[in-house]
Amino acid sequence: MTLSEKYKTTRKRTEDICSPLETEDYVVQPIADVSPPKWHIGHTTWFFETFILKTHYKGYQEYDSEYNYVFNSYYETVGTRVIRTDRGNLSRPTVRSIYLYRKYVNEAMFKLMECECSKEVEELIELGLNHEEQHQELLYTDIKYILGNNPLFPAYKKDVFPKKETTSERSFITVDEGIYEIGYNGTDFCFDNELGRHKVYLDEFRISRNLVTNGEYMLFIEAGGYRDFRFWHAEGWDWVNKNDVKCPMYWHYINDKWCHYTFQGLQPVDEDETLNHISFYEAAAFAAWKEVRLPTEFEWEVACNEFAWGSRWEWTESAYLPYPGFKKAAGAIGEYNGKFMVNQKVLRGASEVTSPGHSRPTYRNFFHPHLRWQYTGIRLAQ
Repeated sequence: MTLSEKYKTTRKRTEDICSPLETEDYVVQPIADVSPPKWHIGHTTWFFETFILKTHYKGYQEYDSEYNYVFNSYYETVGTRVIRTDRGNLSRPTVRSIYLYRKYVNEAMFKLMECECSKEVEELIELGLNHEEQHQELLYTDIKYILGNNPLFPAYKKDVFPKKETTSERSFITVDEGIYEIGYNGTDFCFDNELGRHKVYLDEFRISRNLVTNGEYMLFIEAGGYRDFRFWHAEGWDWVNKNDVKCPMYWHYINDKWCHYTFQGLQPVDEDETLNHISFYEAAAFAAWKEVRLPTEFEWEVACNEFAWGSRWEWTESAYLPYPGFKKAAGAIGEYNGKFMVNQKVLRGASEVTSPGHSRPTYRNFFHPHLRWQYTGIRLAQ
């Protein structure tokens, strides 16, 4: 696939994700972590305009100078911006205007790619496409939060993401102690936080072949796991009590049975389905209740070829930190990953809403430990 074809495919997928939405759905921002879908559409377009067209396309005319303020996410180098919590307050620009902006930038990008691009431009386009794929996953999770917190529990699309069942049979893979290499090693695209391939020593450990199921987690709830401080980190225990957390996100106890919001609407919880939408605090508490633990990101990477992964982002015990020799890129692009290497936990794998081909064994996702609107699950280790 040529770079131009990949650009077209990736950009179309974003619009396909939004196609089931009504106009009103594009504007909602229920919490700070969830951005309105129209903001994602605008921001991913702004990325190509700001980092490629303005600098590398001679004669390019900026679409609207005010869009830089509206659609900049966190790039201090680029200038001031609407703060994250206020993205849902913007009734203008309209959804229609943002799609016109997207069309304008796409046409300019195709003209740019008709010429022979420099290696630098090709790498920026590749980064932009991977950045857009990250936002495609965020679009799915943000849309689910928007609709899943509507009291009518409206369906997003009836035929999307059918149930994926797993098994509660708990078998473990044993990995010998030794020195292992960690980090990306190849010539294809990767993010800078995967670089700095290095050696780590690991003691012998065991890691589960399967992710935790809803049924297994129900037993934790029924055993009073949310009411027993012994299983929780201090911060996690404070979080549980402050927010009155009693179950995974989107779960509701209705007429003596557990239901949960899915893209198909409100459905009974299937005990054999893989657990979903769990915070690190809950994952660690469940592991403690089972008298095991979560794997480190290094254990996960070493063992991942021995089990199936990709249906859920998997919490690890590892803090999100730079690898040896990590260096931030110059300019605004250097703000992409390095500035977030504090107070966050690493997740490994992918999820059912991850764009095809976007993840790999060395991919490092990262979130604060209380967050659970992403498709997060639990794999146990000991």
